Amino acid sequence: MSLSPTIHIAAQPDDLTEQLQSLFDRHEGMLHIVLEPGIHRCGGLRLRSNLTIEIVKGSELHFIPDYEAYAHTMVAIVAEESDRAMMTAVGESNIALVGGGRIFCAGSTLYTHGEDGDMGTLVASRYRPRILVLDGCKNIRIEGLRIDDSPMWTMHFAACDTIQVKGVAVDNDRRMPNTDGIVIDGCRNVDIIDSEFRTADDGIVLKTTRREDGTLTGPCENVSVRNCVVESRSCALKLGTESFSAFRNISFEDVRIEKSNRGLGIFSRDGGVVDGVRFVRISVDCHETPAGFWGSGEAITITVLDRRPEEFTAGKVCNVLIEDVEGTIEGAINMVAETEGGISDITLRNIALEQKAGPLKTGLRYDIRPTIDDRFDRFPIGDKSAGRVNAWRFGPDGQIIGLIAYPGGMPAIFTKGVSNLVTENIRIGRPEPLPENWNREIVVNAAASS
Repeated sequence: MSLSPTIHIAAQPDDLTEQLQSLFDRHEGMLHIVLEPGIHRCGGLRLRSNLTIEIVKGSELHFIPDYEAYAHTMVAIVAEESDRAMMTAVGESNIALVGGGRIFCAGSTLYTHGEDGDMGTLVASRYRPRILVLDGCKNIRIEGLRIDDSPMWTMHFAACDTIQVKGVAVDNDRRMPNTDGIVIDGCRNVDIIDSEFRTADDGIVLKTTRREDGTLTGPCENVSVRNCVVESRSCALKLGTESFSAFRNISFEDVRIEKSNRGLGIFSRDGGVVDGVRFVRISVDCHETPAGFWGSGEAITITVLDRRPEEFTAGKVCNVLIEDVEGTIEGAINMVAETEGGISDITLRNIALEQKAGPLKTGLRYDIRPTIDDRFDRFPIGDKSAGRVNAWRFGPDGQIIGLIAYPGGMPAIFTKGVSNLVTENIRIGRPEPLPENWNREIVVNAAASS
């Protein structure tokens, strides 16, 4: 039986890409690479089976801030025009990234060009690599690392089986678009434990996507998130919007959501059903954001809309338990389906929220983006006056499509197209007197099309 070699790499000023890749490719069987304290610089890495990369405390892995440095680590799933990753693998198994060190990517300084003053965001470069993309891999462990300043999605796992993320801290610039903390895309048997995600985009997001060649990543099943902290200027805990396959047996427990836009979100658009989701013991701190951000200050959002009606209707959302949720919000709880019964069998139990007036007043409308009009293939190429791709689209009236005033003003809970909603022990404090354009009714139900 061959022994697993451990190779220590000392910090040096040179680019380590070729050295590391050669080690991965040359050694057969188990391989353990240890990056010693100091700064290590490299470009794209193709990971392989039976590989452990240990970034020890005091060690920093700095990825070269040049999109062309990742021309040989392209990926099959294009996201926000990104088709490259700093580290990637396809069909491999037994991969571990561990240690007490840091991965740094200079996203907010070297993949941007100016600021968008109206939005309060940086203007990101068109082409930006993700940090880690693993596709069709099995037995993955990410533990103990700090990952800072990603230019795009931080970690993306597609069609993978058996993933453990433990004790990881992601800290991205809160003005940098598309910097999701972790994307679980058509994966099974996933545990995310004792971790922290702070980012401008979604914190922990589950998707079921379709690749460029038309194949699907598959369903998301048996995913557990426990004892985590999330800060997000988008949605902290999210399912969708990419939803070509089903979501089943998904659980979020004991999560603290801080200084975020939306708290809990389910967004069905592409045909896959959502059946069996639990949000339990969640604290929220939700604040309004400018109108270009999806949503504004909601604790809970569930929306079901047809984004590709020429192919299929959006999958139904059913059997969702939301229990023991407390905190403050500047928006409302809203659940909206285009057709009656598109959302069903929802339980809200032990909800204690304080609903406050936000300074931007963007929470006074509910948000059903992304709509069919936000699809890339329907967006006028090069016409910046139309809006921003995958963010907002202006209608003929000059208003953002998908932002809709609540009938009679903002309530605490708004539902449309929801059947079998169970509410138990709901306590929502509201200011008195009510601010302008607030609804005196706590709960407002609107009819959807049949």
